[in-house]
Amino acid sequence: MVTVIEAQAPGTLAFAISGRLTHADFRETLLPPIAETIARGGPIRALAIIQDFEGVEPGPLLNELKSAARLGSKQRSVESFFAVVTDIDWLRRSIPLFGWLVPGTIRVFSTTDRAEAEAWLARQTGQRDAL
Repeated sequence: MVTVIEAQAPGTLAFAISGRLTHADFRETLLPPIAETIARGGPIRALAIIQDFEGVEPGPLLNELKSAARLGSKQRSVESFFAVVTDIDWLRRSIPLFGWLVPGTIRVFSTTDRAEAEAWLARQTGQRDAL
């Protein structure tokens, strides 16, 4: 289940994720605000609060996520920043292993550091540093 929640910083997309991530969650809740942000050309700043996560629904969603990861790994035109807040051990260990599939910067925070995660996202302007 995915729920859109409020974030402290303006322009930050925020989601609470629990249970099993379904194809409907992805298509109806996660994807639309991200697609809107991409269409506006702004940086993506997303906060994911993950509790009681049971994994991803097999089938069409898994295939769609694989396609998005392949596309995302080649797409670098939009700056993207993701803060994942969770205390789920296997998930905390998995993100650094598979984070390279995410088109942007991803950081993991414990639930007690949610404010730090939101502050980090707020500092991400999406502007590339000058060389």
